Amino acid sequence: MAIERVKATEAAVELIRKLRAAHGPLLFHQSGGCCDGSAPMCYPDGEFRIGQNDIRLGEVEGSPVYIGGRQFELWKHTQLVIDAVPGRGAGFSLEAPEGYRFLTRSRVFTEEEAAELAVADPATRGPEASPLTE
Repeated sequence: MAIERVKATEAAVELIRKLRAAHGPLLFHQSGGCCDGSAPMCYPDGEFRIGQNDIRLGEVEGSPVYIGGRQFELWKHTQLVIDAVPGRGAGFSLEAPEGYRFLTRSRVFTEEEAAELAVADPATRGPEASPLTE
């Protein structure tokens, strides 16, 4: 079984399902700081432009998850866990009016997991990128 670079909690899965029912297919992009902190941002698929330096980490509940290349270099040793908690979400993210917000938790990969991931190509970038864990 391949190591997942990104996964979601049950609370996040429930919120993703609700948002997908209302908005159709979704896409996540892990924010790198700036205006919305470092929260995972949720958009209708096709309404956020993935750049050539963005890296596709994988999927959560059928929705692709991307991160900026520079941010990936800082976080590549961790598994990102998208969670949903009560609170006001970021203004640009779909969950903002729902009374919940997505946040990223992380866990450092074990030495064994890191060794397995070292085989993956961290240069898989851009909108047509396959997940790194294939």
